[in-house]
Amino acid sequence: MSRKTVLPGQVTPSGHLATLGVMGGGQLGRMFVQAAQEMGYFTAVLDADPASPAGLVSHYHIQTSYEDEQGLAQLMQRAEAITTEFENVPAPALVTLGAHRPVAPSAQAVAVAQDRIAEKAHFVACAQAGGVGPAPYAAIETEALLQAVPGDLLPGILKTARLGYDGKGQIRVQDRAELAAAWAQMGRVPCVLEKLLPLKTELSVIVARGADGQVVHFPPQRNLHRAGILAVTEVFEGNLPNALCEQAIATTEAIAHQLQYVGVLCVEYFVVDDGSNTGTLVVNEMAPRPHHSGHYTLNACDVSQFDLQVRTMAGLPLVPPRQHSPAIMLNLLGDLWVGANGQPQTPDWAGILALPGTHLHLYGKLSARPGRKMGHLTVTGASIEQVRQTALQAAALLGIEPWA
Repeated sequence: MSRKTVLPGQVTPSGHLATLGVMGGGQLGRMFVQAAQEMGYFTAVLDADPASPAGLVSHYHIQTSYEDEQGLAQLMQRAEAITTEFENVPAPALVTLGAHRPVAPSAQAVAVAQDRIAEKAHFVACAQAGGVGPAPYAAIETEALLQAVPGDLLPGILKTARLGYDGKGQIRVQDRAELAAAWAQMGRVPCVLEKLLPLKTELSVIVARGADGQVVHFPPQRNLHRAGILAVTEVFEGNLPNALCEQAIATTEAIAHQLQYVGVLCVEYFVVDDGSNTGTLVVNEMAPRPHHSGHYTLNACDVSQFDLQVRTMAGLPLVPPRQHSPAIMLNLLGDLWVGANGQPQTPDWAGILALPGTHLHLYGKLSARPGRKMGHLTVTGASIEQVRQTALQAAALLGIEPWA
């Protein structure tokens, strides 16, 4: 589908205000909807959950499954351009939408991100063109490929090729016996075995690429994961070695260009401890959407990742974002709503909001459970020392384990 600019506040030939659509009704969709509405667009959300966070705040909420033909037709009727808020939206549904409306990112780009085998092959191709490659790995799709796994990939991490997220669909294995047992436990579905590497830290880079090929990026973000789920993101000048930052930005832009990507893209990296001061960078995975590690941009930058998501899909000019404050973001999981006695509790929001530079974002989810992303807290300030001190105070009030 050819692209045209969809201007904010524009009245369409059918007599309604220009509307932007999103597949998925979670918190990423909610923040996209809020950014689009702030800019003057109407919004439409397709999600089967009547209480979905994005659906609750959108002008239109189409309550069907992602593959429902009538639901897709309604979304196309409502929206001038369409995006997705998570990578597991069925790619065929995006193909259907893309035949009639501009869709960013494209079904082809999302399909690569949905399959770790295809994703890693794309990373290898980018590395051959001068970028950073993935950790050593092997694809396991058959018993023969399982038996052919090189011994130097063990110990490793076995990951399902599809539908894994937040640490799910992953098993650490020490030897061939554990690998065979883990693959059987996963139902012998296609998997990837990645060599377990000694890590210094993790980082991510978020870029936005327009249909004209223009790319802008945010500063690389240093991330801490716990139990496979992002816990803390720190973004400030000097938080990572300049050489790693430049390498990560260049590789992320190359990944976007080679996919002919349109939209917001996050690429996650490992920094491997190789005995040097900086370490060695390897690419881990990509997310064809805004990313949790970029939520700080709502409060610490003049343009957020969701503002850029709106701009890329609407064909508006992209401007390089500027970070005006050091920032630390804390992920707020449903565990915080459970007291020591196992009874429900309300976190001390009054105490949190009494701290300077705190920005609370709750996602409108009606029930909390362990591991569920309920919101995030961003702390900004004049100096990283002040921000770190406040963030650690907030973590103590919430019962979040401190970090180095």
